Amino acid sequence: MMVGTILVGCGNNSATSKGTKHSAALVTDGGGIDDKSFNQSAWEGLQSWGKSHNLKKGLNGYNYAQSNDDSDFLPNINKLVKAKYATIFGIGYKLDNAIGSAAKANPDTNFAIIDSVVKNRKNVASITFKTEQSSFLAGVAAAETTKTNKVGFVGGIQSDVIKTFEAGFKQGVKAVNPKIQVDVKYAGSFSKADVGQSLATAMFNNNEDVIFHAAGGTGAGVFTAAKNSAKNGKKVWVIGVDQDQKADGAYEGGNVTLASAVKKVGTAVKDLSNQAMKDKFPGGKVVTYDLKDNGVGIINDNMPSDTWKVVQSYQQKIKDGSIKVDPK
Repeated sequence: MMVGTILVGCGNNSATSKGTKHSAALVTDGGGIDDKSFNQSAWEGLQSWGKSHNLKKGLNGYNYAQSNDDSDFLPNINKLVKAKYATIFGIGYKLDNAIGSAAKANPDTNFAIIDSVVKNRKNVASITFKTEQSSFLAGVAAAETTKTNKVGFVGGIQSDVIKTFEAGFKQGVKAVNPKIQVDVKYAGSFSKADVGQSLATAMFNNNEDVIFHAAGGTGAGVFTAAKNSAKNGKKVWVIGVDQDQKADGAYEGGNVTLASAVKKVGTAVKDLSNQAMKDKFPGGKVVTYDLKDNGVGIINDNMPSDTWKVVQSYQQKIKDGSIKVDPK
């Protein structure tokens, strides 16, 4: 268990009523800050926020605590509290109980939970994303691209959050062509690339030629499987998640990343850190990000222009309300 540089001492809380200074830190789930997914996005957002206010990594600035296991969540949060960070983020729904417990014990500290809702805590802001909307667009991209009419979805751990990705993806595929088969598999982990590779390899061998993953670090294995397939002469595609994953699809001679359905966790972390700095932290509230406010979206990595135009047309329909995506 690693907690940045916070263990050198407790220091003083730098938050002031004038909002001139602030400190913030986050606790990862098992994925870590280099998962090329939502933990990394959160950390990049916090770093950007800190640097924009001339803060440094460490006490009285910004920091992170790495969790290697679920049992690390509460100890990590408590160490950040002891180090007097003014705002503490729990990155991922798995931290909701730990955040709720810490918030009850530390009413003067701001807490935020990503991808979950902690009720009845006035010092907790719950941050959610309409990921079903960006996943719907991923489904449109997959349906417009498949040559076999067979596509796949690889999820990390089955949960209400990841099911929104699955649900949106299926709806997007079926909106384009209801005859396309959608194969769904779950790895049971966000940090097992080998399992992701095994699942994806089986899907590609089953003639599924586009896979959308919502699996965190497990998704790295999906890219490996796709690149191996491409190197062996069978062109397949992966749709990335949370961040732009174009670089993850690169191999000598090509790229297997079709698009990336992004969830801007870093934007949310920056927004709430700024609000806390101005003494406007939305404690006790649910803050939701969607397509309209650019909290989720899709990036065109390798879609041809005609496919991209179709995706954009569906995007506009979701924004104007003519299409409503069901999160379930």
